[in-house]
Amino acid sequence: MKEFELKYGCNPNQKPSKIFMEDGSELPIEILNGRPGYINFLDAFNSWQLVKELKEALGLPAVTSFKHVSPTSAAVGIPMSDKLKKACFVDDIEDLDASPLALAYARARGTDRMCSFGDWVALSDVCDVTTAKLIKREVSDGVIAPGYEPEALEILKSKRKGSYNIVKIDPDFVPMPVEHKQVYGITFEQGRNNFKINRELLSNVVTDVKTLPEEAVRDLIISLITLKYTQSNSVCFAYDGQAIGVGAGQQSRIHCTRLAGTKADTWFLRQHDKVLNLPFKDTIGRPDRDNVIDGYINKNEEDVTADGVWQKYFTTRPEPLTNEEARAYLDSITGVSLGSDAFFPFDDNIERAHRSGVMYIAEPGGSIRDDVVIERCNKYGIAMAFTGMRLFHH
Repeated sequence: MKEFELKYGCNPNQKPSKIFMEDGSELPIEILNGRPGYINFLDAFNSWQLVKELKEALGLPAVTSFKHVSPTSAAVGIPMSDKLKKACFVDDIEDLDASPLALAYARARGTDRMCSFGDWVALSDVCDVTTAKLIKREVSDGVIAPGYEPEALEILKSKRKGSYNIVKIDPDFVPMPVEHKQVYGITFEQGRNNFKINRELLSNVVTDVKTLPEEAVRDLIISLITLKYTQSNSVCFAYDGQAIGVGAGQQSRIHCTRLAGTKADTWFLRQHDKVLNLPFKDTIGRPDRDNVIDGYINKNEEDVTADGVWQKYFTTRPEPLTNEEARAYLDSITGVSLGSDAFFPFDDNIERAHRSGVMYIAEPGGSIRDDVVIERCNKYGIAMAFTGMRLFHH
């Protein structure tokens, strides 16, 4: 297949629309089911690069959940605690531990469930049956992977009344070294960002604390590769083999850090006993549970524990999660890693990161206030590596 005609571009009025290879060669994909759209393919090709690089860097199966051309999370396939399984709604899957790919999916899809609603999924490895079963029961637009087990493919084909988008990509495809795009009829050209992110990138530790444990190295690599495919400015918190808070596309870096930090806090608080034991009615589906849990933790537009409201969601009225309880729980968290796609211009970012348990940071360095940022890290015993490489993505 040399080109594929799309229904429309980003919006229904943007026609004609298609994908094709500029040199006239075959597309490196097969569409096994459905009819992906313009934004679907933007998510598919960006997300595939992310998981491919994670697998190459860490040697573990990797999965990412994408929405509007940025990852909500990315994760590698390592074991999950019972609490984490329950928080991610996968504690009912008996054979989950036997599939590292399914574990990676459960982590990536379970991190920021509200933002992952209607996501695009990328798998680094051939999709197995367990992973397909997990994908089937979530609200999702499509998936891209290097292959699918026959039974897994049939499971996915039955999703969305048979219209679920399933794309197979050639894992050996190598893009041209120079890429182009047009804005307002003007063509831009640049070399592809083929910069390799690995543990050597973290060797320049500039703080008093010099030690980066292996778990921190893994998590920093996850955060940096995630940032490489996140719309900038961006900051990413990572912990226990997964990105737990992505702050994307903000004009101010402190806003990136606040956004990512709030998402990380919500992820941690989803594992609080009060949240895990919320007495939901059996009739409340997954998406509604996500909304209610977010409201319970963050006290959003609707007080879900208020009289006249709780009856819609719960069998009994739950006790609120107080600000004091939430703060005490978060204060017990340590060992979180944080990556930034560009330097921190002010130390307020470090202050905010510290409130979410950050102990390890990777950022390019190069600010005129680097000394102030380093000093704030030293105050809190944070180890920070300067990578010397910006990771902007647009």
